[in-house]
Amino acid sequence: MHFACDVLVAGSGAGGLAAAVTARKAGLEVLVAEKEPWYGGTTALSGGWLWIPNHPMQKEIGVSDSIEDASTYLLHEAGEKYDPERVNAFLTAGPRMVEFFTRETAVQFDPSATFSDYHPDAPGGRPGGRSIVARAYDGRELGRMLKMLRPPLPELTVFGIMIGSGAELVHFMRWSKSFASAAFVARRLLGHGTATLFHGRGVRLSNGNALAGRLLKSALDAGVQLWSRCAVKELLREGGAVLGAILERDGHEVRVRARKGVVLACGGFPQDAERKQRLFRHQAHFSPAPPGNTGDGLRLAQSIGGRLDESLPNAAAWVPVSRVPRHDGSFGLFPHFIDRAKPGVIAVTRQGARFVNEGNSYHDFVQALLNAGETHAWLVTDHRAIRAYGLGFVKPRPLPLGSHLKSGYLLSGETIEELAEKAGIDPKLAQTVAEYNRNAKSGSDPDFAKGSNAYNRFYGDPDIKPNPCVAPLAQAPFYAVRVEIGDLGTYAGIATNGNAQVLDEHKRPIPGLYAAGNDALSIMGGNYPGPGITLGPAMTFGWLAGRHLAGET
Repeated sequence: MHFACDVLVAGSGAGGLAAAVTARKAGLEVLVAEKEPWYGGTTALSGGWLWIPNHPMQKEIGVSDSIEDASTYLLHEAGEKYDPERVNAFLTAGPRMVEFFTRETAVQFDPSATFSDYHPDAPGGRPGGRSIVARAYDGRELGRMLKMLRPPLPELTVFGIMIGSGAELVHFMRWSKSFASAAFVARRLLGHGTATLFHGRGVRLSNGNALAGRLLKSALDAGVQLWSRCAVKELLREGGAVLGAILERDGHEVRVRARKGVVLACGGFPQDAERKQRLFRHQAHFSPAPPGNTGDGLRLAQSIGGRLDESLPNAAAWVPVSRVPRHDGSFGLFPHFIDRAKPGVIAVTRQGARFVNEGNSYHDFVQALLNAGETHAWLVTDHRAIRAYGLGFVKPRPLPLGSHLKSGYLLSGETIEELAEKAGIDPKLAQTVAEYNRNAKSGSDPDFAKGSNAYNRFYGDPDIKPNPCVAPLAQAPFYAVRVEIGDLGTYAGIATNGNAQVLDEHKRPIPGLYAAGNDALSIMGGNYPGPGITLGPAMTFGWLAGRHLAGET
């Protein structure tokens, strides 16, 4: 079978769909080939945040910024891996990309004045204002295509409900403390139950599911052709340029001629066992990424001479995850974003020692764990904190703890010593807790300075004074959840230039070949500067690729 178009996009996450919509809006015929049964890629599972310095909504929220400060910050974060051409392209194009999508498509964003850069006190850092999140979306706008949108991670829902960031999250955290929050949650539960009855899933999309849904709607509105269960197997070259690919669709080979070129946006390699074994310094790894993200884009680029850069100090964006037992005997994964910063929660190694400021970013948390020579840790808390905030997949009051204790996900002990014995943690844990508690009574943490920066405090509890991130572990029983190393996407990848063109071993662009999203080498140098540093560049370089394919600058 043969097919012809102007642009072939491999993958339907934020990078791929951004490229597809941009190219189609410029008048090109576009085909998106998605390997999996659903559209949305890792984006649909994500928080839906984009890190875009100087975005157009900063003035609305009273935030001042500059390209110079953002560049200074990225230079600090990326160090010797700083790429001036691509960083400048990202910082210059990012605000224009936001303007394009909000003006021309179904994609809409909300800003946050308080969601901090992850290192706000570093040169050029900001205590908030650079990140935007996809606005909640009514999935019914997708019609029959709603069933083709990848659902969120079950472990990140409450009774199947996707909880949006900001005020909505606060309501769910305070549903037992506030009548207004309880009423809000009750309305969401009723609405979700009704939607599930009629549509088979929730229809109020938030976070990454909202971003993927909005991009999918934008692609449909623009006339992008979408093929699911369709893998790109081989790139086709003609006269040195990439002008198509061989696809496998429903067990049949399809030769696609792409007159302008191909965009690789296959989601990186979080499920590529061989590459992970070679690039990760730890072997036990648990990724919540889609199973189809097996490094197809990297292999396709390399097969025709594209250069891969695997030299970053961190090959992926690390996150601690806990393994959640499911009813069918399998395990889901819960990424620990918020709970670590709460007052009354500490992290320890199997030796019973703390090793990190628990309120730091998930990427920094895992780096500290690896530097301690460990591959797993324990989050430890007391009864007051777990009922107030939950812990991992365990929800706060009034939801019960019993099922989590029975499944073994949550361990408990009437004393710290008993908890340590059950978890296989060194008895030194009791001494660690005692030392921590002595300072926590006054809200201080001289060992790791938990609560000392704007990012720590963003996820703390403002009702706890004087430090929203520090409180003693004092009320029995005590609890622990084991966390392992996971990722939110891979960093190592295909070398590209400021137009998202794939480069060869001589750093020359390969005509007709582009890469975006996690297939492309991260511009962050192996670090994690702030909320949305994968999706922000993914959409920006997808937009740049689409424009370059259409001959626009």
